[in-house]
Amino acid sequence: MGNQIKTAFLLAGMTALLIVIGRLIGGRAGMMVAFLLAAAMNFFSYWYSDKIVLRMYRARPVDRRQAPELWSMVSELTRRAGLPMPKLYVIPEQAPNAFATGRNPQHAAVAVTEGMLQLMDRREIMGVLAHELAHVKNRDILIGSIAATMAGAIMILANMARWSAIFGGLRGDDDEGGGILGLIAMSIIAPIAAMIIQMAVSRSREYLADATGAALLGEGESLARALEKLGAYSGRLPMRVNPATSHLFIVAPLSGRGLASLFSTHPPLEERIARLRGLRPGTRPPGPPSTADQARSFWDSLSE
Repeated sequence: MGNQIKTAFLLAGMTALLIVIGRLIGGRAGMMVAFLLAAAMNFFSYWYSDKIVLRMYRARPVDRRQAPELWSMVSELTRRAGLPMPKLYVIPEQAPNAFATGRNPQHAAVAVTEGMLQLMDRREIMGVLAHELAHVKNRDILIGSIAATMAGAIMILANMARWSAIFGGLRGDDDEGGGILGLIAMSIIAPIAAMIIQMAVSRSREYLADATGAALLGEGESLARALEKLGAYSGRLPMRVNPATSHLFIVAPLSGRGLASLFSTHPPLEERIARLRGLRPGTRPPGPPSTADQARSFWDSLSE
């Protein structure tokens, strides 16, 4: 229930923010445009955010015949987790990374880059897939997808503000704002809005996904090694991503340093790896980890 409430608050907050931005850009007319845009984005972000994100990264669907090894690994992990088989996608990028998306476990998709499949061994790939399926199991994927889509709406209004300032605003006779004021307001509000969206997905969800993924594998070392490789290669092979979607990936494709790291949606890789390696070798929860309680117990063992 927690994530459903969080999703509702995110939708309501982003709708209000879009309307306020629209009011600053174009007065009453801008507010109405922003309201209609927000309503449309709310609808499409719930039903189609997964397709939007997958298309953004040119992810191509693969089946059992096209990617037998990948399909076999995901099939084994979903069986352990008690999840339906998600749709599988491969992203044409050499940088190793992965993400999961979809509105619920029945409509989930897992996407991995070509680079990840080439650079990692089977057990490390299993670790990454287990982490992404943990997001599906813990129902993190809807709020992450919505956050990415709503960020796109913010950027649309930012562009509107820029053109509004150039051409004198969209205000009517009884409206205030628009023009240069709209541009100035957007220059302040847009970064704040982006930060809110980035922070909408708590860092704690990454720790929980690591713990749940380790539970699926029965050990944390494979995922820890995968995270080490992902961290090492992310600096050498930068991935072209929209910053508003960076929270979807298993590791942040955008490397932040100094002040930027304070607003990262991902906890430090070193901390994640240390927690995973704090597991006792061979530890496995009794039976397939099909309940939230089992995931939490594994999380507790990692968070001392």
